[in-house]
Amino acid sequence: MQPLIVAVDFSNTSIHAMEYAISLANKMRSDIHLVWVDKINSQESVYPDTSNENRQEAKKRFDELCAQYSKKLDKGITMDFKLKKGRIYREVDNMAKLVDAELIVTGAHGISGYEEFWIGSNAYKIVTYATNPVITVRHDFPIRNNVERILVPLDGSPETLQKIPFVHKLATLFNSEVHLVTTHNSHLKSIQRIADKIAQTAIAYLQKHKVNIVEDIIVANDLTKAVLNYAEKVDADLIAIMKEQETPVNILLGAQAQQLINQSPVPVLSIHPQEKFSLV
Repeated sequence: MQPLIVAVDFSNTSIHAMEYAISLANKMRSDIHLVWVDKINSQESVYPDTSNENRQEAKKRFDELCAQYSKKLDKGITMDFKLKKGRIYREVDNMAKLVDAELIVTGAHGISGYEEFWIGSNAYKIVTYATNPVITVRHDFPIRNNVERILVPLDGSPETLQKIPFVHKLATLFNSEVHLVTTHNSHLKSIQRIADKIAQTAIAYLQKHKVNIVEDIIVANDLTKAVLNYAEKVDADLIAIMKEQETPVNILLGAQAQQLINQSPVPVLSIHPQEKFSLV
């Protein structure tokens, strides 16, 4: 399988994200590339350049981490690290492209020490900038050996279907139960029928590929809260969303997608939309 990328700044949040990635890698048979980025210093900075010291310290800590955590990887799976310089989100994305990564894993509330219930600025930039799927995981989410239930909210936009192929891939690897939940923030039947039709397309695709699915519907004004309540009710291991969409009828647009990541105690898989897409 393709490797996993983990953004690491040695905070507890990023180390937890690495531990979470190990549980995925063992199941997916994927190598892990840890990425640390030395930020670009402004030429006008009054502070001395500590890049060499930072890199030496980072290499030392990575050597220790790899020695410790490689023991938790199944036979044949490797873990290494890369030291980069630049913008964190850009270098993580570049690394993912270079090694043809399956996905990126990052701490949701870091990787730079933001308060507990807000996504860190670097994590937010990684999610929005990266073209690979990104999983954000909170520091207090318990590490599990399997992804038993994946929650997939569906709205009335065509883009919402773009997460289905990757969900299918994960569900097949982990033998997951996929909860396809059609979401409505309007009680108008004419508007609801749009999302219902899209949901039927997703259902048909997953049934064709022998994925175990559960169908449900949510009608609520606050869909973020309703989705998270549903995730708690079914004990979801992962919530799959589109990280941005361009149509006016979607529910997880921009700030709402960020709000879901902010508030979710469950890891969130964010999929980047493609210009050309067909669910066949």
